[in-house]
Amino acid sequence: MEARAVKRYIPSSPRKMRLVIDLIRGKSVEEALDVLHYNPKHASRVVELTLKSAVSNLSNKSETGKVEEKNIFVKQIFVNGGPVLKRVMPAPQGRAFRKRKRSNHLTIIVEESEQK
Repeated sequence: MEARAVKRYIPSSPRKMRLVIDLIRGKSVEEALDVLHYNPKHASRVVELTLKSAVSNLSNKSETGKVEEKNIFVKQIFVNGGPVLKRVMPAPQGRAFRKRKRSNHLTIIVEESEQK
């Protein structure tokens, strides 16, 4: 059984977010939460909250309502670009430079491994 969580309109660039999600792709949820908790990047906090949401969605989907974190792993995790806010920054001699404030959408899919 699998469940997913989507966090949209995160105000950081997709490139910065990919640095964090590459650390946890394919790992167990227990291990991924440890990695994210001690990672100093700002994006790791957002990924940690979204991962907890995906685990909660999986437990809500299950018939018993209980799942052990050691049996769950990150099946898929990816970041897509969101809308870009275009802002103007003053430049010398009356000109203006454009600043692009990027955002992203994060999707996490977790799956419960088969118990043998």
